[in-house]
Amino acid sequence: MKNKKSKIEITVELDNNKIPKKIFWSATDAGIENSETKATFLSVWDSSKKESLRIDLWTKDMPLDEMKIFFYQILTSMSATYKRATQDEKMSQTMLDFCDYFAEKLELKQ
Repeated sequence: MKNKKSKIEITVELDNNKIPKKIFWSATDAGIENSETKATFLSVWDSSKKESLRIDLWTKDMPLDEMKIFFYQILTSMSATYKRATQDEKMSQTMLDFCDYFAEKLELKQ
């Protein structure tokens, strides 16, 4: 039986100073093709080096208020993912408490 493959692709248009002007992403399984986005944070685990590698990109026209919301949502989703991956409810709740503090300090919650 042949293994199923899924492809996720990020394409970045750069300006003359190599700063992202536009970012597009595609995901074959989700039926997404060349969808424009203003920011992407991608992390992968290098098992041999025991370290995470990241690609953090955002366009120069990413609004600051949206970047703050983006970070808040990333942090809360990381808390949920951490809980699912480790079953460590105490630490995931501690992470969510920080997310609440983060949102409060940035005045994200009304």
